[in-house]
Amino acid sequence: MRFHFEKLDAYAKAIAMVVCIDSLASDLPPGRAYIRDQIRRSANSVVLNLAEGAGEFSPAEKARFYRIAKRSATETAAQLTVMEELGLVRDTKEGRELLHRVVSMLVKMIATAERSRLRPHHTGTGTGTGTGR
Repeated sequence: MRFHFEKLDAYAKAIAMVVCIDSLASDLPPGRAYIRDQIRRSANSVVLNLAEGAGEFSPAEKARFYRIAKRSATETAAQLTVMEELGLVRDTKEGRELLHRVVSMLVKMIATAERSRLRPHHTGTGTGTGTGR
């Protein structure tokens, strides 16, 4: 049996991103443990907040967790830039592509949750016959 969030394309892409980032982080020299730890935490935060948001019933809470996941994804991208500029990694293309895809999906998920939050909710006063009377 799978949890709802495990069925989301964004979750699958985020997991692939974590695997890619972890591989890059593993190649960092011992003196750069602070970068290794930070990029792993930020990448993992994307996955965790995405899952937490998917588990929320409240559209406002869903959007909040998805926004946190998006911020963690951009933090991860910034860490990749730091790693590149310090000459610690050469090829971040796959990680960046996965991050772009995850951020794009999260932006859409945030917009959907926010639209859902603004829709009027059913009050339960209808007859339940579907006739609109």
